[in-house]
Amino acid sequence: MTSKLKIAGWVALGALAGGLTTLQFQATARNAVAPLPLEEMQQLAAAFGMIKTDYVDPVDEKKLISDAISGMVSGLDPHSVYFDKAAFKEFREGTTGKFVGVGIEIGMEDGLVKVISPIEGSPAFRAGLKSGDLITKIDETFVKGLTMDQAVKRMRGEPNTKVTLTIFRKSENRSFPVTITREEIHVQSVRAKMVAPGYGWVRITQFQDRTVEDFAAKVEKLYKEDPKLKGLVLDLRNDPGGLLEGAIGISSAFLPKDSVVVSTNGQLPESKAVFRARPEDYSRRYGSDPLAHLPAALKTVPLVVLVNEGSASASEIVSGALQDHKRAILMGGQTFGKGSVQTVRQLTADTGLKITTARYYTPSGRSIQAKGIVPDVMVDESPDGNLYSALRVREADLDKHITSGQGAEVKDDAREKEREEAIKKLEESKKVEPPKPLPEYGSADDFPLQQALNQLQGKPVVVSKTMTERKAEDSKSH
Repeated sequence: MTSKLKIAGWVALGALAGGLTTLQFQATARNAVAPLPLEEMQQLAAAFGMIKTDYVDPVDEKKLISDAISGMVSGLDPHSVYFDKAAFKEFREGTTGKFVGVGIEIGMEDGLVKVISPIEGSPAFRAGLKSGDLITKIDETFVKGLTMDQAVKRMRGEPNTKVTLTIFRKSENRSFPVTITREEIHVQSVRAKMVAPGYGWVRITQFQDRTVEDFAAKVEKLYKEDPKLKGLVLDLRNDPGGLLEGAIGISSAFLPKDSVVVSTNGQLPESKAVFRARPEDYSRRYGSDPLAHLPAALKTVPLVVLVNEGSASASEIVSGALQDHKRAILMGGQTFGKGSVQTVRQLTADTGLKITTARYYTPSGRSIQAKGIVPDVMVDESPDGNLYSALRVREADLDKHITSGQGAEVKDDAREKEREEAIKKLEESKKVEPPKPLPEYGSADDFPLQQALNQLQGKPVVVSKTMTERKAEDSKSH
């Protein structure tokens, strides 16, 4: 039943990296820790030979090798991946925040692509697309029945090529075609605005190459609007993660210099590291400190961090660091629970390997792998409760996920029961009327944001009556 659900989600078109990643874009030839298992390698070669000579149809040798590597990696954990040429190009676009397309943030509504927001200055922006527009056709292909990823791929393409989108605009009750010329889009992963007099809102959608720079620019602008900012909301809901340096940089903006942000531990010597709130740990890719000109008041301004079950990895590093240092109040739902680091290394000029190389730990030493960060104040996603949160997949739900390393996992039967009840409730409500999509983040109807403002303003907060902490791992088992 879950596959039937069409839940609106945030996505910068064509820019999806996710996870927590360190980039090592060089061809790597490491010395093997142990000799290659000769017998098993001979077995692999024998299988390759049999398929090559005996299979019913001729097979492509390169595809066989590619599939073998892919199968080897996919058996490790959900986040280790072999990138072929196309996938490697897409991954790089995701981490840089650059891609070729029309330039819109999208969601899904009633099986159609919904324009959440055109990216300022993009071809879609110049063509007059508006928030709330529904895309019903991409060229000659009807959107109904396509997944979000399929729709994204059809809208992307080569620079200076054209794509025709058929738009239905509810406010005008009309459909019309718009032909847009694709171009390279530079995504800003940070949005910010004043949401009440004296109170700012900063949303990070993903931790990309320029996230720390973009964050600094947006915060400086907020302080120019109001130099005596009374409070700030850092919104990390549904932020899937991204680059480790970005998480360290955002944490450093709020923490005292040299505070521990995160530590990592794995087999390789370089995976055993402690990262602190200092430029040398987050500004390698910038050359200079992008946070150098931020107002000193940012270190002490009252801060609320909004998280939910879609907040993963790099988002959890920031949340965990600010919580452990008691620098912020965390509000919302328990986070995704992805506490592992992936390193990307090139195999050839066009292919790469993303493999899990370490677990990461919050400043107090917590591994949040397969558990997540528990907010200080649990807040529902809407005034009516949490219709969607139990349906969201978390790290512990993923096949072959690694453990925290801090105790054996216990199956969360209550969580499964909650999910089944949520699915049943949603299916029943659909018979009466379609469920309303959640309001846009940062809007006046954004319930968790309003509770965050209440917290900052000393007003009563509507705390969740139903959310409970997901079961931790059995601390007695070591």
